[in-house]
Amino acid sequence: MKKKKYLIIAVFALMLILVVSALFLLRFCEKSPVTPLKEIIKVKNEQLKPDETPVLSEDVKPPVDVPIDFHKLWETNTDVYAWLRVPGTNIDYPVVQSEDNTYYLNHTWDKKEYKAGSIFTETYNSKSFDDPNTVLYGHRMYAGDMFAQLQNCFSEADFFDENRVFYIYLPNKILTYEIVAAFPFGEEHLLFKYNFSNNEDFERFESDVFSILDFRASFLEGVDLVCGEDKLVTLSTCLKGNGNMRYLVLGRLINTEE
Repeated sequence: MKKKKYLIIAVFALMLILVVSALFLLRFCEKSPVTPLKEIIKVKNEQLKPDETPVLSEDVKPPVDVPIDFHKLWETNTDVYAWLRVPGTNIDYPVVQSEDNTYYLNHTWDKKEYKAGSIFTETYNSKSFDDPNTVLYGHRMYAGDMFAQLQNCFSEADFFDENRVFYIYLPNKILTYEIVAAFPFGEEHLLFKYNFSNNEDFERFESDVFSILDFRASFLEGVDLVCGEDKLVTLSTCLKGNGNMRYLVLGRLINTEE
């Protein structure tokens, strides 16, 4: 009788351990609520049937083939206005902007509350990428997503040398940026600290960047940025090991397809 009683207690205890373990694993392995993005990236070079092939005159340039289905994105969120792709990394995300500059710090591109947030710009920048410097923000997540690979990758000299561009896709154009620098920087708001439309401030920013001495910094040699001519995009995230500083990847526009 006692053996049966002990057996029941043992089985009950085992079941309790299994339930607690399962709950722990579910919490530990929490998945992002973000809507999968693969279905939104168009299949490039889709084949048209012979009778569907457009006929263009010699002086008419065909529209640029943007590989992102923005109409699909807008069905979910009209705050999406661009797409960022950084070859050599897993950075391949929509870019959003809200009237509330803090909203996408903890909301996904499809407006679900989540600590990883989104890749976003603030209202201090336009959505055209015509500003002297457009700043894109993203968290450095320990899981390796969002902007985690900026510092992980570009602080390595070999990676920096072999991966020199990133792309911004807009509904009607493709912007190509040459990466000229990747470096730790202070936590000051770039667009408040520097007036990038002012030649003196622009040159001060360039001097501040290219005078950095840090083993985590990488630079393209012989760069001479020009105020009023160079359009910059800065990718900004927290510095690993010091949340009060930033890690920035700076690109300048070198090509526009439209």
